Amino acid sequence: MNRLGGVQQDHGPFRVHMAKVRVPLSMVLAGWAWRRAVGVFSWFCRRPIAVAAFVVLLTMWRVTADHGPLPLLGGISCVLAGLVALRLWAPERFTRWVAWRAKGWWRSARVYRYVWQPAMVTTGLAVRVDGEEYLPKIVSIRSSGTVDLVRVRMLPGQVLEDWADNAPRLAQTFGTQECRVRTVAGRRRDLELWFLVEDPLTAEVPPFAVETTDPKALPVAMREDGLIYRLRLLGTHLLVVGATGSGKGSVLWSIIAALAPAIQDRTAQVWALDPKGGMELAAGAPLFERFVYGDPKDDTAYEVDFARALEDAVAIMRHRQARLRGVSRLHTPTREEPLIVVVVDELANLTAYVTDRDAKRRIAAALALLLSQGRAVGVSVVGAVQDPRKEVVTLRDIFPTRIALRLSEADHVGLVLGSGARDRGARCDQIPESLPGLGYVGIDGIAEPVRVRFSHITDAHIAQLVARYGTEPAFMPVVETRRAAA
Repeated sequence: MNRLGGVQQDHGPFRVHMAKVRVPLSMVLAGWAWRRAVGVFSWFCRRPIAVAAFVVLLTMWRVTADHGPLPLLGGISCVLAGLVALRLWAPERFTRWVAWRAKGWWRSARVYRYVWQPAMVTTGLAVRVDGEEYLPKIVSIRSSGTVDLVRVRMLPGQVLEDWADNAPRLAQTFGTQECRVRTVAGRRRDLELWFLVEDPLTAEVPPFAVETTDPKALPVAMREDGLIYRLRLLGTHLLVVGATGSGKGSVLWSIIAALAPAIQDRTAQVWALDPKGGMELAAGAPLFERFVYGDPKDDTAYEVDFARALEDAVAIMRHRQARLRGVSRLHTPTREEPLIVVVVDELANLTAYVTDRDAKRRIAAALALLLSQGRAVGVSVVGAVQDPRKEVVTLRDIFPTRIALRLSEADHVGLVLGSGARDRGARCDQIPESLPGLGYVGIDGIAEPVRVRFSHITDAHIAQLVARYGTEPAFMPVVETRRAAA
């Protein structure tokens, strides 16, 4: 017997003789039949359309056997007529219910299942034990107009990073432009592979037609699957990070354009703070309730103007907190108390580059209060910045929603979207300069960022917004009262 701290000698592997249990062949066959029956039943339960098609085919076969081929031809004609009618009067539903499903079935058989085994072997995701080969299982395959979603079940011992490291190889193997690996909620053993077949985001996205505004679902961008991305603004704050020329202006103007009907209805207000002298946001001044760009005639008050505006927003926030205390935990925008969106074009000019110490202290205190308490009472902050480092944006982690456009360094992706975001496909440092407005949206609590491209708002579009939705600023007694007290 080895003592504690001693050296254990290696005598070779132990031979363990397991007791053999004899099972009758009838029980083995019965168990096999039961597993197959349960598998077939669960397959039909997961595919109601396939069950309906099977029932229809069986019925048509019986009718044809009794009455000839005429009823069959009539039924086929009715189905084709229904598809044509759906295509003409509801093209979006036809695309979702028919075209995408047909494409998914075709690519499942022709692309993914056809080369799945060699793909797993060459990428090292297959495992060979005692001469037997084990492959990750394809659970389901769905397709949209531009993206194939392949859900797979990992082998024991595999993790997301194993698949993320092989994402470029998988994209090359299946002939797609890109592959991103995403987790599946409630399924720890499953992953979802997003294969980008065609990229709709290489073309400029025109502005969206907005007639009514829901601050919880603003149409601002196009997703990579060809659908509209709707951004939640009520109850959150938004940080936009991107290098010079990455399209931060497209993000800000897309949000303002989506809010335009609510601005006209007085259920939303935009307070625009442009520390760059008003160069970016001046064209939309008639849309803004407040437009602050500093007083170039008085250098001593240039930075104080921004501090005053933010402190006025804090005064409104506290007034609403007193009214909503014990009544509601989330503000509902109305004409009397609209949603206030504080838009800051270059946040670093208010946090890191301020030279007036007193103004810097006031700005930092007001921003901290708004970011920590304002979203529940309908005061949201939208800030744009180039450098996401802590010494530049000290309050970066308080923004629940973050948008990363083209970034200059790979390490910045994790600073904006969280650790592991780049492994999941958010390679913001590889976005070309020719695609401004392209980026990834990350939301707290959701691991996978969404790839989108924001609409391109030109000066002509801004002029149209101003002509259609521009209003005179409304009287705000809370702000005026605070100014008088000051």
